Amino acid sequence: MSTVSSTPSFCATVLRSVAALAASVLLAACASQTATRAEPKPPHAAAAAKDSLFVELGGMPAITAVVELFLAKVDNDLRINLFFEKTDHKDLRNLVIEQFCQATGGPCTYTGRSMEEAHSGMNLSDADFAAFVEDLIAALNELKVPKASQDKLLALLGPMKPQVVGQ
Repeated sequence: MSTVSSTPSFCATVLRSVAALAASVLLAACASQTATRAEPKPPHAAAAAKDSLFVELGGMPAITAVVELFLAKVDNDLRINLFFEKTDHKDLRNLVIEQFCQATGGPCTYTGRSMEEAHSGMNLSDADFAAFVEDLIAALNELKVPKASQDKLLALLGPMKPQVVGQ
């Protein structure tokens, strides 16, 4: 493991980035556009995923457990739950599972809208994203996901922040 991941600035950057991704995925459903479900990737893609974070985390059962607990925490978070009043929660759950599965190298394809499209005109704040990240990390901690795996997940999801912040 790199010692870089233990520095406060790295952690802050990762948290901000994950907040953006989490917000982007969760708020994508706010526009109520229905997406198709994940299709399995070709066999060669599944083989490539063998050594992926997807496998390290525990595959679909673990991804599903993280997403379900994460969304339950978001639903109970008074700072952000109003964003989801008119959201199809079943669709949101499926889209977040797809996105986490794909991001970690699993056999899924995210079928939702682009993050820019989903968040256009929302002008979400850093505080909104921080709340999402806190809920995600709380879910990961509660499920006893190792810190190293959490850091890998957050680092994979973080690059979406520019596609969401201030849109």
